[in-house]
Amino acid sequence: MHIKIGTRGSKLALWQAYHVENLLQKGGVTTEIVIIETKGDQILDRSLSKIGSKGVFTQELEDQLRIGGIDIAVHSAKDLQSELDDDFEIIAFTEREHANDVLVSHNTDLSLKSGEPFVVGTSSTRRIAILKHFHPHINTVDMRGNLQTRLRKLEEGQCDALLLAYAGVHRMGYDDKIAEHLLLDEFTPAVGQGSVAIECAVSLDCDKKELLKELLNHAATESCLLTERAFLKRLQGGCSIPVFGLATLSEGEISISGGIVSLNGAELIRCFAKGSVAFPNELGTSLAEELLNSGGERVLREIRSFQG
Repeated sequence: MHIKIGTRGSKLALWQAYHVENLLQKGGVTTEIVIIETKGDQILDRSLSKIGSKGVFTQELEDQLRIGGIDIAVHSAKDLQSELDDDFEIIAFTEREHANDVLVSHNTDLSLKSGEPFVVGTSSTRRIAILKHFHPHINTVDMRGNLQTRLRKLEEGQCDALLLAYAGVHRMGYDDKIAEHLLLDEFTPAVGQGSVAIECAVSLDCDKKELLKELLNHAATESCLLTERAFLKRLQGGCSIPVFGLATLSEGEISISGGIVSLNGAELIRCFAKGSVAFPNELGTSLAEELLNSGGERVLREIRSFQG
């Protein structure tokens, strides 16, 4: 069996594609990597919230899935929109890396807890809003581009530190630049952070689908991410909405913490839920309903009104 793997061209995206390729080749599958540039890679002078978050890193990959130019598309799970078109499906989630955020700097003595003001580079509305809520002494500057581009901007002095996902920093071998590992209780990650999602067309050959799931899917991660994605889907959240969610699995039970932060950081609403691993979608949806009823709907309305 031969599988064509579609991916973005950044070093981190290619790491993910090669990781998937390695898992497939171990299962006796021959592979081919196809690099595809997305809108999110092309437009670097505007924040994600101004580009429009739906499909910003996925649309061009999905176009190739649709016409059969590739068999699967490899995404950072956090970049994949919560609602797919009817002709696409997620066939697998790889085992999740640690999901937390980290502070990256050449000055490894920097700490958000110090109370000292400094400038953090990030393009994430979630991270900016959480910083405003818990660490209002920190200033932020918009920082788009792949990881290497952001590190170059850090070198140039455009900021004192970067706020990034541990998974990407670790996979690229930059652990020595981590100044601080941030607490999940404060910096709860974006839905899907730390895992790689494998997307395919619904029309893909059934034998291929079955083998892909067998070789690539990590069942515990899948249960958690299905819960998180159901939560995000009910909220209709995307890259431009400061929503967070993290599910964990223990002894057949999923626990999930999810919430939303106002853009100015003044209000953070968080809810918790537990449920059977057999019903991840129901659990995620019910948590979203609780959040909406606890003030989240009002905060969402205010955010969307501000963003136009």
